[in-house]
Amino acid sequence: MDHVETLECTLCGAEYDPDQVIYTCPEHPGVKGILEVKYDYDRVLDRFDEPLDGDIRSQWKYRAFLPVTDDVDPVTLGEGGTPLLDAPRLGTELGVDLRVKDDGRNPTGVLKDRATGVSMTKAREFGIDVVTCASTGNAAASLAGFAARGGFDCRLFVPGDAPEGKLAQPLVYGADVLAVRGSYDEAYDLSMEVTEEFGWYNRNAAVNPFQVEGKRTVGHELAEQTAGDVPDWLVFSMGDGCTIAGGWKGFHEFADLDLVEDAPRMLGVQAEGASAIHDTFHEHDDVEEVADTVADSISVGRPRNTVKACSALEESGGESLLVSDEEILAAESLLGRTEGIYAEPAGATPVAGLRKAREEGIVEAGDSVVVVVTGTGLKDTESAMRAGGEVDPIDPDIDDVIDRYGGA
Repeated sequence: MDHVETLECTLCGAEYDPDQVIYTCPEHPGVKGILEVKYDYDRVLDRFDEPLDGDIRSQWKYRAFLPVTDDVDPVTLGEGGTPLLDAPRLGTELGVDLRVKDDGRNPTGVLKDRATGVSMTKAREFGIDVVTCASTGNAAASLAGFAARGGFDCRLFVPGDAPEGKLAQPLVYGADVLAVRGSYDEAYDLSMEVTEEFGWYNRNAAVNPFQVEGKRTVGHELAEQTAGDVPDWLVFSMGDGCTIAGGWKGFHEFADLDLVEDAPRMLGVQAEGASAIHDTFHEHDDVEEVADTVADSISVGRPRNTVKACSALEESGGESLLVSDEEILAAESLLGRTEGIYAEPAGATPVAGLRKAREEGIVEAGDSVVVVVTGTGLKDTESAMRAGGEVDPIDPDIDDVIDRYGGA
């Protein structure tokens, strides 16, 4: 890994060897000392010989940018290479030039597959055969799928109220799923304890420094897919803060290396019931460390990657805002009926945020915008039924149909 220089603490700047298993800087209590992967970009460019022609079959097109060795086969299910779709009907409704990056098309139905592919490849490099994480459901399913693919044992910690639909996946993939009688944050703390106790490899996105590096491939792809037509705004939902941080890092890397002309402003969207990153970015005196939202994938009371998320917003000249659960569910329905894209609540949250940003004048009429859908609606069908409305029962009689729609 001669293209990876160091792991650098985001708080104190201390540096650590990237060839070791380390999660956070030990100079800080708990998991506050988040590490950043630093690269020798001259070496990265020497390694990167792929044409930026829009043909993206998987995220491994950008292997030269990823912190993995050349002599280990990646653990992959073909993640990445997701479509960027024009969204003219929804764009007209919101008054913007709109495109949608549908990362619900990833192998387990979620953007997190990008990160899991990289972290599982690192686990293979380190020779560790048991992997773990804490999750509200999506990361658990992702890790379990890739663990099955790579032949790892997988042990997962989820909050007791995680949606059943999300737990079905990891069970089918053969993982041990342990439902913690408590919140996501309590499940997270327990997963860190068992990592230290047993030496399992931990996929937790905020503290595993290589996770964000996988997520940043969504930024690489977007930079390639929008080359010559870079959007004014790139919109992500925010939970732990890793996804928006990764998307920004990938996109602005390509801009800094003159592979594309420019980088967009970032718009980060949180639910009102889980607002800690937004509160920190806007320097509120009382940061709410609670999590209560229908968008369970971003239901995080104590985000571990607030520093990187706020840096992405600040460096890009971006903004953050909050939306209600009702606005999220309305956006899920709006996205589906205008563009045929089925998103889980967290995946529809950027649409809700864009709608509010237009109302508040943050995003102006006619601006070019890309929203990133991070997960498929199949992850949470119960919420989808709340968003979409009720099924209408009828008798098996043509007259019932005529009564509803009129005659031919």
